[in-house]
Amino acid sequence: MTDRKISETTGSAQKDQTPARRPGRPRSVKKGTDKRELLLDAALKLFAQYGIAETPLSQIAKEAGVTTAMLHYYFNTREQLLDVMIDERFQPVRAGFTDIFETHAYDPLMAITHMAQCMIDAAEKYPWVAPLWVREVISESGMLKKRMEERNGDKNRKIVHESIARWQAEGRLNPDLNPALLFISLFGLTLFPMASMKMRKEGGSLISPDMLRKHVALLLFNGLGPQKR
Repeated sequence: MTDRKISETTGSAQKDQTPARRPGRPRSVKKGTDKRELLLDAALKLFAQYGIAETPLSQIAKEAGVTTAMLHYYFNTREQLLDVMIDERFQPVRAGFTDIFETHAYDPLMAITHMAQCMIDAAEKYPWVAPLWVREVISESGMLKKRMEERNGDKNRKIVHESIARWQAEGRLNPDLNPALLFISLFGLTLFPMASMKMRKEGGSLISPDMLRKHVALLLFNGLGPQKR
């Protein structure tokens, strides 16, 4: 694969996505709107840090600087808070990953590499993405994963797995690759190192997201063997 193709992939950043406004929210109450967003921000931060099950609603209210009664004004239950968080914060990020497989329908290497790059982009833009994904989505017991599957099913996962199966049948992708293990590998290359966010110093230099993007692209495009001249 050419350096130009790798450069195009590493330079591709995920588009900003403005969270959707919740229907029925009083538009005239600006302070209330701000508090609702603060509560979502606080919930994401604490869920990523401690886990959903281990974070009481009272702790979220305290982090946001409001009373527990104010939190219940916007979110009656933890389940309602999760649903809003999924719809307004998490689902838009996740949807961008699936779209990649339609954009690069006939180029599996580009699609998979671009997806890895978008994972890094999202984790850099939203500090909660990587730790929350590792803790609550990759884990089979994660509350967020269960809630997302209850609300949306596994449509996105099927789209990805069907694309991989088609590429393998067409001879575009290694037929021995296991789709599930392929994505565990991608998570290991991208979200796991980004989840720490305390990039370790290797050889005296700080490992940055840009360095990680380049490393992942080179690894996926060229493998571990020496590059052919």
